[in-house]
Amino acid sequence: MVDDDFVKMIKELQKKIEYEEGKIYSEAVIDEYRNPNHFGVLKNPDAMAQIKGPCGDTMKFSLKIKNEVIEDAFFWTDGCGATIASGNMLTKIILGKNLKEANTVTSKQLISTLDGLPKENVHCAVLAVNTLRKSIENYYKKK
Repeated sequence: MVDDDFVKMIKELQKKIEYEEGKIYSEAVIDEYRNPNHFGVLKNPDAMAQIKGPCGDTMKFSLKIKNEVIEDAFFWTDGCGATIASGNMLTKIILGKNLKEANTVTSKQLISTLDGLPKENVHCAVLAVNTLRKSIENYYKKK
């Protein structure tokens, strides 16, 4: 049986964490990293790449492509919330786009779609975009 005081303490701690997150990150960033619906690795992807960023986070993109159009996209990372948010939002941006369009998405566009990132987390968006571009490059090398 769980002690009521312990449950109360956990709930208060969670509220404090959520308050502190809200001071740092936009609602879009928080929603993306709490609910990443494209997190994982596709089986038998048509394109894949993995990059380790300068901060130590690793990002992996796997893509399903048909007629040069991205039909499905997943990302995997061992990184922080901002990295998860960047990877997840980028998969949403590129779904249904042809490879040329997807390859032109910039980290600035990604950050704008996330309603901003703190300066110390900008590299997370750069890592996501670079990993996507490497996936597309690998797709063309395979062909």
